Amino acid sequence: MKFEKIDTGMSTEVAQLRITRDLHEAEAALDAALITQARLLQTMIGARRETGVAPFLGQDALMRLLKSQQGLVDAGGELARVHGRLSSIAVETNGGNDACPPAARESDDENPATVRAA
Repeated sequence: MKFEKIDTGMSTEVAQLRITRDLHEAEAALDAALITQARLLQTMIGARRETGVAPFLGQDALMRLLKSQQGLVDAGGELARVHGRLSSIAVETNGGNDACPPAARESDDENPATVRAA
């Protein structure tokens, strides 16, 4: 299916390049946030252990951090679905994509746990 091009001053090729750039930045930012939070978790547990404070001191903070990490993991799954859908749109409108592996181009009906980010 071809879409009628509306003259807005931006070609689909330029739009695709910008979207690809920003999508990859968003994916990298999520990974960086997960790594940073994992490091924070390690530091928090290490500090509790090495300072000799009560074993469950700060447990509520650890639980909140883990909940935050789960939110990032969930966001990563949703972003993978966005990536897959945008790849499909790129094929529909421009005949190309950003060289994603097939798993990242799965349909929106897929379980987010089975869709892998590129």
